[in-house]
Amino acid sequence: QVQLVESGGGLVQPGGSLRLSCAASGSIFSIYAMGWYRQAPGKQRELVASITNSGSTNYADSVKDRFTISRDNAKNTVYLQMNSLKPEDTAVYFCNARISPLGSLGQRVYWGQGTQVTVSS
Repeated sequence: QVQLVESGGGLVQPGGSLRLSCAASGSIFSIYAMGWYRQAPGKQRELVASITNSGSTNYADSVKDRFTISRDNAKNTVYLQMNSLKPEDTAVYFCNARISPLGSLGQRVYWGQGTQVTVSS
């Protein structure tokens, strides 16, 4: 059984910062790409940022130069540092990872349960 558990969401004023964490646990053989998605009310889920197991990153244009994704492979954890937050960043943020479980020949995508980020004065 593989689980992704996010933490770090909350309420922050515009211009503030938050750091999200997502830890993968369970019967894991290998973790490939990890990423963060978000879904605002009435909108589709969208990619925020992703990072490969070698450290290559990709960002949505709307968060470039404000958000930074990183990972600690020893801890099976991915982070999202969010600076200069705007009200339009308000959404539920979901962690995502492509993982090969122990005893499996293939890979599959796992999702966390989501953490709410609200940017408001």
